[in-house]
Amino acid sequence: MVLTPNGVRFGGRRLPCSIGKGGLTYDKCEGDGATPVGTHRIVGMYYRPDRILRPADWARPIGPGDLWSDDVNDIAYNHHVRAPYDFSHEHLRRADPLYDLVLVMDWNWPNAQPGKGSAIFIHQWRRPGYPTEGCIAFSRSDLHWLAARVQPGTRVIVPMLG
Repeated sequence: MVLTPNGVRFGGRRLPCSIGKGGLTYDKCEGDGATPVGTHRIVGMYYRPDRILRPADWARPIGPGDLWSDDVNDIAYNHHVRAPYDFSHEHLRRADPLYDLVLVMDWNWPNAQPGKGSAIFIHQWRRPGYPTEGCIAFSRSDLHWLAARVQPGTRVIVPMLG
């Protein structure tokens, strides 16, 4: 999977996508809204079983208590955690459809360095061209197409474009 100025190339296709509102960066920081440059790998897949069918054998269901820690003071920073949880976190089970299907990239994971950025996911976009908080986002149909074809370890290459 390779990010280009015209979308992501994968499996002989070009898929339009959105990136972080902060653009691309070599120096990712928590909260900067940027998508990190580099070669990343897919390390997880989560899905909402109450909304969609299991997209792959290795996908894990998202339940009401599933969270992702984004607190730089938390020992579980940039990891999946469960509610109740006292540190700052992001809910994986959202009211909107953005996280109905989530591919997790290995950015700053598994040995997270506080402040280097958390929750760099591949997920559904709000609408074409609408930026993310640092993730890579696709249309629902393209995201489902990707999920059916990626495996743990699939590379996600994000070059500095421009």
